[in-house]
Amino acid sequence: MGDTRKLAELTGPQTLEVLGDDSILVVPIGAIEHHGPHLPLVTDALTAESVATAAVSAAVAAGLDVWQLPTISVGKSDEHHWASGTLWLRAETLLDTLVDLGRSVAATPARKLVFLNGHGGNVAMLGVALREIRRHFGLMTFAMPAMRVPDEGPELGAADEEGIGIHGGWAETSIVLHLRPDLVRTDRLVRNVPAGLGAWEQLGFNGKPVAFGWLSDDFGPLGIVGDATTASADAGKRIFEHSTDEAVAALGEIDRFELPPRTRLS
Repeated sequence: MGDTRKLAELTGPQTLEVLGDDSILVVPIGAIEHHGPHLPLVTDALTAESVATAAVSAAVAAGLDVWQLPTISVGKSDEHHWASGTLWLRAETLLDTLVDLGRSVAATPARKLVFLNGHGGNVAMLGVALREIRRHFGLMTFAMPAMRVPDEGPELGAADEEGIGIHGGWAETSIVLHLRPDLVRTDRLVRNVPAGLGAWEQLGFNGKPVAFGWLSDDFGPLGIVGDATTASADAGKRIFEHSTDEAVAALGEIDRFELPPRTRLS
């Protein structure tokens, strides 16, 4: 077995030896989708897998029994269906895939399953899947974001994205510049922050209470919403380290978390 914490590198019988009720299985999930003229299609999957690998290693060093499952690279990316290179699953297909994965995990001794998600389009399906897997197979299920941007964004050179930097902007470009600078077209960094979109009090992104259906080309032919022009590898390093630290903290709470025993009325 060596020092691996990747479940797929074990034999089947080894999983019965090393997994138990306290084991936490982490599934990175991302997307292969359009990210403008400057970022690779693999941005979300790369972020999720990289944070998962670093967080699992750090969590194990802290004494947690955590294992990494293979990355789900293709997700629900139909908001970018119009753009060449985007690969996407229908909502039903992704949900079935997630539930089937839960069924497979339930056949191991592990009882806690975590999805570490690098793509906003997966969030709704993950929320449904957590309950489906819990109801059908009894696992404790969790989902958390892969990327957490620290509060000191302005000190890191963040662009003013008017609260709507959700795709292909400063943070994503910075983290890829840190992880895989060879994949970033620095000669094509762009800004696309639609005028007035961040001014609504109720409607919008990033915590606004009223959501709306959208496609990425609703905001122009670039297919991004954000500003990549001030992105940097230094900022990406800080974002990556902060994201890893937050994931480790979350795994620590997941390790300690238990649901109360269920009781039924007679």
